[in-house]
Amino acid sequence: MGRGYIVEEAVEGYLSKLCEQQAGPITGLLIGQSSALRDFVVMATRTPLREDDATTLARNPVDKLWVTEHARQVSRMLPGGLSVLGVFLISDTDSKETLTTLRQLVFGVENLISSDCLWTPADDDITDHVTLQVNPKTRKTVCRTFDVKDPKSSAKPADWKYQSGVCASWPSVSCCLNVDLLVQLPENRTSAEDLDQCLKEGLKTWTHQINNGVCLIDGKKLTEEHELTAGQRRNQRQTYKVQLLVAAEQSPVDLVRPSGGRVSISGAIHSRAFLYSNKPKAKLAEKLLKRDVVSTVTTRVQMVLEELLTSGQDNRHTEHLCLPRRVFCPVNGPVSVCDYQFSDEGLCEVSERLKEMLDISTTDEDLDVRQETAAELIQDDVTAEPTVDDVKAPEPRRTNYIGVVTAAAVVLLSAAASMLYLSDV
Repeated sequence: MGRGYIVEEAVEGYLSKLCEQQAGPITGLLIGQSSALRDFVVMATRTPLREDDATTLARNPVDKLWVTEHARQVSRMLPGGLSVLGVFLISDTDSKETLTTLRQLVFGVENLISSDCLWTPADDDITDHVTLQVNPKTRKTVCRTFDVKDPKSSAKPADWKYQSGVCASWPSVSCCLNVDLLVQLPENRTSAEDLDQCLKEGLKTWTHQINNGVCLIDGKKLTEEHELTAGQRRNQRQTYKVQLLVAAEQSPVDLVRPSGGRVSISGAIHSRAFLYSNKPKAKLAEKLLKRDVVSTVTTRVQMVLEELLTSGQDNRHTEHLCLPRRVFCPVNGPVSVCDYQFSDEGLCEVSERLKEMLDISTTDEDLDVRQETAAELIQDDVTAEPTVDDVKAPEPRRTNYIGVVTAAAVVLLSAAASMLYLSDV
């Protein structure tokens, strides 16, 4: 037998419910955390229907591009420690073509999600991803895995076992990190797409700084092999506060080159990660929390740039936008997911997205909005150079801002995450 999957019982109930509603093939995502010995599946969510699905399904029962795009959106809503582990398909057709479809889906999902990741994969990262086929009539399940880093990988059998309270005692780590990042723009930058690429390269450099940062867990620098739960009572969930110390980037003072502007991002972001309870070590906590730091900053920047691209507006025109704040929603025991709320949105819109993307029904009272305060729009003239007071390191939960300044105009983006100034030099 291949890899083992320990699956939350709620997932079994969810899949059974989908089987009862089944009127054709249903696809979806499996969410959880991987470890060296086995994987833990804590959630499943179906692929949302498109407005034109009535005609699309008649031509193509499984829309592979839509499934992979759904996975990309869902991956943005997962804090550290949670990821898309694979896909499921509810269908009573058991054929070679079905296996081929599942293989294409799991590879497509991984390729799209990994294209957004700025960190370098670690040697101990698990590359086996799971596919699950459920027959809605017999309820028979067939679980297989593929090595998504091997294009020639073939299906391997895997063990799928339901269990209650899979993540009931998972420890969590969290931190509030001050961000201070400067990106130089090329002289010939002409579009929002160019800005996107420049920011991505700058964020890669910043990611390297984050990876080299020092983690203090509950005020202590622990060895990589230190067990976080050592001395704690079994099945008692623990939370740990982390300080992430990051050295400031050293820029050569004698380097002179043409520049089309600069982007400065500063402020504070809230980050958290969940750890499977099989004696998690400090090394794992540090890796997952750092990845969440990078992910949440990158996601918010991407969301704003996507707004610019969708609106068809050039970033050199006067524009006022707001980066979203991070809002958390509990889903299973201590585990939560998140969404990003723009300043012109209500919590009901967050709930709607959680329902659409993750098939979670929630109320405003269920949402945790305490970690980051609502954004405020700065009305001051941000074309001037920021003063020391402007970029002072904020305290946790303080509202922060993002602004984009060009020679032609000002683009102001405010957020509970960071402050960004883009200016011509």
